Parts: sequence; C-alpha cells; structure tokens
Amino acid sequence: MTTTKVVIGSRESILAVLQSRMVETYIKETHPEIQTEILTMKTTGDKILDRTLDKVGGKGLFVKELDKALLEKRTDLSVHSLKDMPMEVPEELPLLAFSRREDPRDVLVLPEGVNTLDSSKPIGCSSMRRTLQLKKLFPEMEIKSVRGNVQTRLRKLDGGEYSALVLAAAGLKRLGLENRISRWFTTEEILPAAGQGILAVQGRKDRDYSFLEGYSDRDSWTAGHAERAFVRYLDGGCSSPVAAYAETAQEELTLTGLYYREEDGTYIKGSITGKASEAEALGIALAKRLKESKEKGE
Repeated sequence: MTTTKVVIGSRESILAVLQSRMVETYIKETHPEIQTEILTMKTTGDKILDRTLDKVGGKGLFVKELDKALLEKRTDLSVHSLKDMPMEVPEELPLLAFSRREDPRDVLVLPEGVNTLDSSKPIGCSSMRRTLQLKKLFPEMEIKSVRGNVQTRLRKLDGGEYSALVLAAAGLKRLGLENRISRWFTTEEILPAAGQGILAVQGRKDRDYSFLEGYSDRDSWTAGHAERAFVRYLDGGCSSPVAAYAETAQEELTLTGLYYREEDGTYIKGSITGKASEAEALGIALAKRLKESKEKGE
C-alpha cells in the first residue's frame, strides 16, 4: 500500500505542536508526495494542573488520548517527548524512532530582568526527581511544585510567584527561549529524566512506516533504551524520582542512574559502562546494583 497521507497526533501545547512539526518536516522533505496533517488534543495530564503527577496517575496521563486516536486510526503516528512516556508501551503501539537528542540538561530560569535568587520565594519545578536534587544544591530554598506548559510556568515566574524555575533546556531551546536560561546544571548536579531531550515517534503495529526510514538517531535509540530499561526495572514509570542518563562513545555506553528509596526518602547514584549493543542489559544491571546497594544500607 502506498502512503498518501499521514496524520500526526500531538498534544496541543505550543511546544508539543512544534515538536510534531519537526517530524512532519522530515516526512515532507524526504517524501514530498505524502500529505501531512497534525491533529492536536488536550490530554488528561494537560487538564489536571492543580495536583502533582504522582497524585493523579503519572506520565500515562499525557499519552492516553493520543494512544486512543492511534488505535482508532484517527492518527497514523504520535510524537512525544520521550521523558513524558510511560516505561511500558502497548505491544500494538510500538516506538518507531527516536530523534537526535537535544541538550539533555536541566536549567535555572530567573524572572525577567532579575539576576539573583530571591530566597523569600520558592524555586518552582514539576518533579520529585528535580526536587530531591535541588535540595542538595539549594538547601536554604523552598522547592515548590509548578504545573502547566512552559509559557504558563514562565508567566507564574514573571508574575512573582517563584524566585526561579527549573526546566528542561531542550524545551526552551526548541521554543526559541534559550535567552531565558540563567544557569545550566551539569548532569552531575541534576541527573536528567530518562529520555530527556529525545522525541519519540510511536505508531501502530499493523502499519507500514517505511517513510520514516532514516529519521531515527542511533545514539539516541541506544541511550534512550538503556535509560528506560533502568527506570522500568525500578518501576519508576509514572511519578517516581528515578533518573537516568546515558552517553555513547563509538561502541561503548556509559549510563548513570539515580535510585530513590521511598522507605527512608534517600537516594543513591551510580554508573556503569559496557557495550552499546547491550544497552537494555546495562540499564537493568545498574538498576539491580543500586537497588541491592541501597537495601544493604550502603
């Protein structure tokens, strides 16, 4: 069957649409004969903004509506930020490709025209992963949850609700807001979420996706699978502050992971290096090692 039209499912935020357009542009450039359309939808996760993700069901809330549209064949593929995807994906809706990775780091954003942190106001962030690590970097500061898309969060910041925000560099760069960044955290200071900076393309098991050939980035695919295997083993798919970041160099992969133990509220970090071809096995091995180490009280 010759593909003549591709409907791309996307969350309706400016950033989500922009990311879907990046995939759409690739399809148009490599297959100009294919018609494309972006179908936007508001997901449950976009609607519930008064509670943190762990209180309302985790990352699955950002994909439920997009998955439904794919299954009902209203769309042909979905574009997600890989870090927002659940660690388990339905067998009938496989991940097809990962984009080349944008900057994976987290960054500090101050209110417009401000150069220093105001310790009388909290730092806003959207995840326990960031909160845990920020408490070590800024022990004197209050860390408070902030939800909503990037523009909504920036409005709250500039409106005086927060002293600063911690956001993903990738989203700000894609939105052309890199000038708002006041400080770049190293991946040692704040370990990123698994998949941060990578776009994931998801499709249906029964459909031909030969038009995507060449889109997937090999290093992102390898790193993304190592990170997701680490988090999946630790059951950190929805709201757990587990974090993972992998780097590849030729045929070698180094994965750093963070494991949080709910029982005592402490966390441990560790790294593993091995063959890039064994990415998922490395993710699982590091997860096992950190979990065992924490359980022994090391």
